[in-house]
This record gives sequence, structure tokens and C-alpha cells, in this order.
Amino acid sequence: MPASPAERSLAASIAAHSKWAKSDPVEGTAAARQAFLVDRFERQADPLGQLDPAERARRAEHLRKAHFKRLALASARSRRKGTS
Repeated sequence: MPASPAERSLAASIAAHSKWAKSDPVEGTAAARQAFLVDRFERQADPLGQLDPAERARRAEHLRKAHFKRLALASARSRRKGTS
């Protein structure tokens, strides 16, 4: 008999906890963080790949900072809205 959605979710949760108990989560998620935090913004800054690498990195860093500032602003607005 197939497992219910709740049982599958519980089994997945057990597997995840077991994995992270045996390994370093920083190492386990490094590739994903690299792809999100660097590659994504570098592709935005220089979609054609024509900029000097230093200039691409500089622009990407500003895009990354803007992204996280937008998230912080949205969070602050949400918190303010929730308390009134």
C-alpha cells in the first residue's frame, strides 16, 4: 500500500535530519549558495558575458546588496502591518 502524504513527509524529514546529523550543512549547501549568491547576480549584471570580470563582480555585488535590502524592506513593512 502506498504511503500517505503525511507518511512521505515524515520519512523525508527523518532522512534530512539524518543527513545533516552526519555532515556539515555549510559544505552540503555550498554549491547552491554559490549559484544563488554569485552566479545569479553575475548573470544579471552581464548577461552577454562581455564585461571585465572585476567589473562584473562589482556590479553583481551591488545587485546582491539591492536584492537583500529589498527583502529587508518588505520584511519591515510586513512586521509593521502585522503589529497595527
